[in-house]
Amino acid sequence: MMSDIQREIEARKERWRRFLTPGDPEAPAHMFLVRVAGDGPARPPLWPERKEERIEWAWQTYEKQLERAEWLCDDAVPCLQVSTGTEIFAEAFGCPVHRAEDNMPFALPKIGAAAEVTALRVPELSSSSLDYLFEIGDELRRRAGDEAVMRLIDVQSPMDIAALIWEKVGFMVAMVEAPEAVKELAAKVGELLKGFLDEWFRRYGTQYVAHYPDYFMEGGITVSEDEVGAVSSEMFAEFFRDELVALSERYGGIGVHCCAHAQHQWDHFKSLPGLRLLNLNQPHAVVAEAYDFFDTGIAQMHYGYERRGGVEEWPGQHPTGRRIVFETTVEGREQGMAAAESFAAMRAVG
Repeated sequence: MMSDIQREIEARKERWRRFLTPGDPEAPAHMFLVRVAGDGPARPPLWPERKEERIEWAWQTYEKQLERAEWLCDDAVPCLQVSTGTEIFAEAFGCPVHRAEDNMPFALPKIGAAAEVTALRVPELSSSSLDYLFEIGDELRRRAGDEAVMRLIDVQSPMDIAALIWEKVGFMVAMVEAPEAVKELAAKVGELLKGFLDEWFRRYGTQYVAHYPDYFMEGGITVSEDEVGAVSSEMFAEFFRDELVALSERYGGIGVHCCAHAQHQWDHFKSLPGLRLLNLNQPHAVVAEAYDFFDTGIAQMHYGYERRGGVEEWPGQHPTGRRIVFETTVEGREQGMAAAESFAAMRAVG
């Protein structure tokens, strides 16, 4: 028999399923996330040798999320976090990684010329630097049980990962002067990425919380796509679109995060088959245009928009019919409960 908290979490999952399904007449108009500032343990550095600390942090964070779900009635789904930076797939290809106590790790380039691509081998997953991430995930799942939801590791698109492996200036030049080498590298990255994701979903199932931002998904894949801000629309079509379409088709849908200035790529984003949610991180004026540009078929969860007044006033500040994830950050339990009550009242009136 389900406990009260299990029933509550299942209800939240069902709201996300409907919200992310275009045309569902029973879907909620909006989703709501309440952040409680400072409510959780400090995360250790994301280094392989700090694996045990990372496991303990993830476990304590999960327990805190479960406890919070008992009194904070928003749409957050507690999850087990195998947190990483952007470096993980580049590192598997042999890139050195810079790690600092006070910052996220990041990969340093391994190659600098088109002639080096052919010699680069796709690593075997089980013997690569990625394998320890499954050790973290397996231990967390052992503690929490098979029904616990995992949060996906940081997934960049194959082209974005390729741009970490290849020295950036040379990489951009090669998109013009040696496009086949760029595509060859991205294909090798895609092979490793799909192998990893296939194993991830085999072990942990297809219910998960996105790597960024933290929305619940069932099926599909979520990726960061940031290099598109530095290329033309024509280059998006040549280098980026097909791999995003392939990921969407392979896994049954896609969510995209982009923090680049990439308004010239919005038509491409809008036309991606299976796009469930788009997250942009841009200044207020740009995000305001995005809410208007992307119609009701795509859920939106943008950062940078400056909303006015109380949460009950927020839906009226956006075009009618848009499916939006609203967030607010509060100080402490009392403010959190008040915000959740305001969100609930907003939902009740549609």
